Amino acid sequence: MQPAGPEWRLMYRIGAAAALIAAIVVRRNFAAELSLLASLGIVRFAPSVSPVTAAEWFALLQDSRLVGLWLLDIFDLANYALVGLMYIGLYGALHRVRRGMVMFATVLCFIGIAVFFASNQALPMLALSKQYAAAATEAERSLLLASGQACLAFNNPGAMIQGTGFYASLFLVLVAGLTVSLLMAGSRVFSRLTVAMGITASVLALGYFPALVFVPSLRALPPSLSAPFRLAWYIMIALRLLKLARAPSEAVSAA
Repeated sequence: MQPAGPEWRLMYRIGAAAALIAAIVVRRNFAAELSLLASLGIVRFAPSVSPVTAAEWFALLQDSRLVGLWLLDIFDLANYALVGLMYIGLYGALHRVRRGMVMFATVLCFIGIAVFFASNQALPMLALSKQYAAAATEAERSLLLASGQACLAFNNPGAMIQGTGFYASLFLVLVAGLTVSLLMAGSRVFSRLTVAMGITASVLALGYFPALVFVPSLRALPPSLSAPFRLAWYIMIALRLLKLARAPSEAVSAA
């Protein structure tokens, strides 16, 4: 039985729209896609090698603010926010299956989102780069470079090893996705194919962590392999949430 009130119908629609936008428009690892295209020479407006030091990031942000913010994962902020809205719709669709576990997965997802927002350094680095460009003395520039390096200690997309916040947020959101996928298997709301896409996407993406530890050179492979399954999972979720939003009250209650 699913809630059929207008407030849930609205959240189903919002969740569906968020899932589609997160899948098609503002995907996770959008910066990695740009870096890959640049390294292959397909795009020319982005560097083939991402900056690492604060000075390099400041130079890129001053040369092209959009590219710098893109590579600093600013679009992932939008993606994570959209995923949060999707999980609210999922909570409405699944909370009568196992309320406690659905709540656990939703809270886990939101904690991961909060950690990512707290650790993302795109906007702080942009502010520091502007101050650096306007600095009048070498002492001011040195202080701003030190502040930039301190920001990058939290998260530096150009480095081999990123900050703890990046890893923690990714792990929490992926575990939340795996939990929700398993809960879908115990309901009649989502199809078996949707369940399979969700489990496959989450398990493959979680392979990032052992790859990072044991074979760092292949750490990009698990996210790349999981991406098509996540795309399909989000789209299937969106279609189902839209169907729930449009269903008559009786049909929704019986779902």
